[in-house]
Amino acid sequence: MSESIHGHEVMHMMLELGGSFSKQSLQAAIEAKFGAEARFHTCSAEGMDAAALIDFLQAKGKFVPQGEGFNTEAERICQH
Repeated sequence: MSESIHGHEVMHMMLELGGSFSKQSLQAAIEAKFGAEARFHTCSAEGMDAAALIDFLQAKGKFVPQGEGFNTEAERICQH
């Protein structure tokens, strides 16, 4: 199995891509960049697929409304 990817990488990708995401479009972008089988972790969770990571980040308040969907802000990415 490949190495787990930190959720920060997904948030940085969102900022780089810009625009507005739906859960579906964000999942597609994550899978396009990291692969459909990629697994993710954060400071407090691990073993998540893309859909679980999106739900986790949303529950943690890491997304902000933008247009018809959401994106994130650099200030919402913890720095460690």
